Amino acid sequence: FVAGTTLDQAVEAVRTLNATGAMATLDVLGESVEDRAAADRAAAAYVEAIERIAAEGMDANVSIKLTQMGLDLGVEECLSVLAPVAAAGATHGVFIRIDMESSDYTDRTLEVVDRLRADGFDVGPVIQAYLHRSPADVEQLAAERVRTRICKGAYAEPPEVAHQDREAIGDAFVSLSERLMEADAYPAIATHDPEMIGRVSASALERGIGPERFEFQLLYGVRRDLQRRLLADGYRMRVYVPYGTEWYPYFMRRLAERPANAL
Repeated sequence: FVAGTTLDQAVEAVRTLNATGAMATLDVLGESVEDRAAADRAAAAYVEAIERIAAEGMDANVSIKLTQMGLDLGVEECLSVLAPVAAAGATHGVFIRIDMESSDYTDRTLEVVDRLRADGFDVGPVIQAYLHRSPADVEQLAAERVRTRICKGAYAEPPEVAHQDREAIGDAFVSLSERLMEADAYPAIATHDPEMIGRVSASALERGIGPERFEFQLLYGVRRDLQRRLLADGYRMRVYVPYGTEWYPYFMRRLAERPANAL
């Protein structure tokens, strides 16, 4: 589930993926930070990753969690920490995905995305399909053709905030994906669920939306058989490649999410 503890190991993993036709997104592992110095260190690691992507001509971008960039210290502080990362992305033409965390952070995360985009930076958020608010958020993102990742959502949220029923979450996931495809916003469809992949693929086909107008995203090391099949079927597919010394919490979340993945 983790490419390694160093950027060099992650680069090797991306090279291997690129050789198969897969794209990648690099994620420097780390949890919420409580001081500016730790946030700046995380930002420096992302600048280094972006520079390596450009120097080696890899087909990759980066994914960033804002709590690692000091969001708990305030939106202004977070934007200040992100400034060199956004600048590196702009200099090297590397897209920056802003990951979504629990619903407590949704408004602040979307505010950071809006402000970076207003300054001309190529960034896009993640929307969690199980949140009741997501259709309204996606409507706004679709209107502006913002490059958005759709995922089901993995945080424990109460019924008044998020759907609890698997079928309702699946329907929301497909509906939000369709809206972004129709808007030609190049959405990222992030799921390992073959049923969801099948429904989104069929919907795109019915609407005459070609495979170049969206991409599937899967986690490193998870359902490699499905990753190979998507590539063989001619779809664009990007693998989320996490690395770093703080790998243990991420690893345990993946196991807790679906123990069968370990097998």
